[in-house]
Formats: sequence, C-alpha cells, structure tokens
Amino acid sequence: MPKQMKPTTPGRRQMTIADFSDITRTQPEKGLTRGKRGIHGRSSDGRIAIRHRGGGHKRLWRSVDLRQTDKQGVAATVASIEYDPNRTARIALVQYADGEKRYILAPQGLNVGDQIVCAERTKVKVGNRMQLKHIPVGYHVFNIETQPGKGGAIVRSAGTSATLVGFDGDHAIIQLPSTEMRRIRNVCCATIGVVSNPEHNLITIGKAGRVRWMGKRPTVLGKSMNPVDHPHGGGEGHCSIGLKAPKTPWGKKALGVKTRRLHRYSDQSIIRRRVHKKKRD
Repeated sequence: MPKQMKPTTPGRRQMTIADFSDITRTQPEKGLTRGKRGIHGRSSDGRIAIRHRGGGHKRLWRSVDLRQTDKQGVAATVASIEYDPNRTARIALVQYADGEKRYILAPQGLNVGDQIVCAERTKVKVGNRMQLKHIPVGYHVFNIETQPGKGGAIVRSAGTSATLVGFDGDHAIIQLPSTEMRRIRNVCCATIGVVSNPEHNLITIGKAGRVRWMGKRPTVLGKSMNPVDHPHGGGEGHCSIGLKAPKTPWGKKALGVKTRRLHRYSDQSIIRRRVHKKKRD
C-alpha cells in the first residue's frame, strides 16, 4: 500500500507516496543508462508543440529491452528490481547465461534470483516471454507486440494486463485493460503475468509542486484567456463561454465527438470498441 505522509503542511496532509520496499537496488546499471535531454514540448524552431510540458526533475534514461527476440532460448537470472523515473512500472535487471545484462519490464511477483527465458515456446510462468499461439487461453499477458519482431507496444503501464480470450485462425484475440477486444497475429510475442507496481493508481499527488517535478506545467481555463487565444476567451469577470458547446483552442468540438483518427491501419484489428463507464447520477 502507498505510504501516508504526516500532515506537517497542508500539501502533505493527503499526500501518499509509493512503497519502494520491492526495489532492491538504488543506482542503475551504468552501461545501460544515458542522459536524457528534455524537449519540454517544443518543436525544432522553439515553439510550443505540446502544451503543459516543461521543467521537471533531471532523469537518466534506462535502456529497456522490449523485444528480447535476439536472446531466444538463453536463460536469464534476475539480478535486481529497480525504479525507473521514465515509466510507472518497475524494471528488472537480468543477466543472461552469456554474461550480458539488460533491463526488462518487471512483472508483479518477479523476485531476485528467479530465472526467465524468451523463446518461441517455453514453460508458462510469470516473466517468461513467448509467442501468443503457445499461451493457454485465459492467461494474463503484457508487453504485447502488434507486429512480429517489432517489440512490445501495448499493455506496459503499471498494474495492467491483457487477457488471452481465444484464437481465430492465425490470430489471437485479447481483451485489453480498456475492455477493447483486438485480433493480433499469433506469432507476436507477449510476456506472462501482470505489470509490476499495481498500486500506482492509489497514489495521491497532494500538491501542485509535485506535478511540476514530473515535468507538467499548469492548465489554464480557456475562458480566463483573451478572445485571440481561445474560443472561450473574453468577457467581463466570471462569465460563461458564450457557446452552445465547448470547443478546443483550435475551434473544434471538445465534448461528444470521437477523437480517434478515421481509417487507421489498426481499425481492422479491433473486434469490439472499449466500453465507457457510465456516469453516476
């Protein structure tokens, strides 16, 4: 469970922090890290391309192997479980039988000293990685490839997992954490288990400054801006937006309109769209 901070200040009264008792090493492997230069949401000409980004604590980038395909059949031993500031999940430092060390996404329940392996077909246990066609129906998987050999692309954040529902020809059917059902080629690889740090969603930020440490800048209401900056801008004092429906800063409808781009290549792999939670009255 997250640790509750003592109420020494108003910002700390409701604040909770992650329980780092599962971490076994505080300093990262030097050969697997590099400096991370912040872009802060700016484009090449220095203009804001993505709003609300900037600042934040300095970070070292950890090189995490999301493929593991070039080490098929080579057993690896877990050397340590570590913190990664660039993702919500924990990472595991593993040492292969040939002596090479790499970082991988750590599943829940993986401990130091455990042996894992990536192969086309291997024993079904937490941490092992194999092709979807060799995984029994009903198992939880994560770090799933969408194209064979390209590396894990979906289900990588803390506490998430997808469920293998069944097979349809040369495709596997999986249910994503969003309840969306997808068809993925059964030769794509996935890791058995659930992503580590499942209590990440229980953390209470507590104060605005902690969000700034994460590299996020404030979000200003559109109606607090001038008319030149936002469709909601202008007016005297606290007035309404003056529109029958809210709009984005670029003049498009903000509510009640699907935002997914039409005719995406991945549309053909979606069997059922995600089910949205109904709002309580």
